[in-house]
Amino acid sequence: MTKRHIELTEKLWDYVLNTSLREPPLLRRLREETARLPMGGMQIAPDQGQLMALLARLIGARRCLEIGTFTGYSALVLALALPPEGRIIACDVNPETTAIARRYWAEAGVDSKIELRLAPALATLDALLADGQESRFDFVFIDADKENYDGYYERGLRLVRPGGLIVIDNVLWSGWVADHRRKDAETAALRALNAKLHRDERIDLSLLPLADGITLARKR
Repeated sequence: MTKRHIELTEKLWDYVLNTSLREPPLLRRLREETARLPMGGMQIAPDQGQLMALLARLIGARRCLEIGTFTGYSALVLALALPPEGRIIACDVNPETTAIARRYWAEAGVDSKIELRLAPALATLDALLADGQESRFDFVFIDADKENYDGYYERGLRLVRPGGLIVIDNVLWSGWVADHRRKDAETAALRALNAKLHRDERIDLSLLPLADGITLARKR
């Protein structure tokens, strides 16, 4: 296949960020604080956050579901993009990192938009389905433990409305999904999900080589 992508040099990438990225100071402070943590690399890139906010606005999202919150950057990006009546259910299990998230959400004045559920995400998703929330969400973001990605996707697909969007993070996994010498469980799970999504007729699909790879899946 002919290569049709421009070579993204460091100089060109700096140009892209300087002419496109509009990161508010509060989000930048959260990103910088998170980068100092031992697991700071788990945080999404700011250009990815900006794209997610744009996508949420484009589909008129009002109800969002986040699977994996960490220090709250992605939830804050989405909350700032939602209308005043918009709401996010954020799923995580770590009270320490989400305490940072709560602090920034409050400072931004969007804490009333975000309901944090500290429990295993699969249990939270199953509870939402049992509560009659099927097809009630507009936007789902998946960025948690990779071995459970298929379970998150299947439940997310039931919870999102037709025409709604599922965004899945880390689908290129530092390029390891394309290296079949990698046999670890996380890489295998991502590789299997990527192949499944390619065949899944329930969605419209695009995989973008942005940050660590993100998949956009629109429910048909």
